[in-house]
Amino acid sequence: MSSWREQDAKSRFSEFLETSLKEGPQIVMRGGVETAVLVPIEQWRRLQQTSRPSLKQLLLAAEPRFENLPSPRRRLKRRSPAVFD
Repeated sequence: MSSWREQDAKSRFSEFLETSLKEGPQIVMRGGVETAVLVPIEQWRRLQQTSRPSLKQLLLAAEPRFENLPSPRRRLKRRSPAVFD
């Protein structure tokens, strides 16, 4: 992966985009710190698919699926009906 300074990525965006399509992900640096990545769309979609488990994978997984369920409700006490004279 190549690194681009933010200013260079802005001023030469077409080249930045073309390099991403030909060579793969390109890193944008702001103030010497890696800040963002430009990734070709097909690679992005592939990453999205692999990071999200399918319904089949969720249902067949060995780990429990119900750890985040809300706690059972407490029994509410019923009030006696009001009597009107």
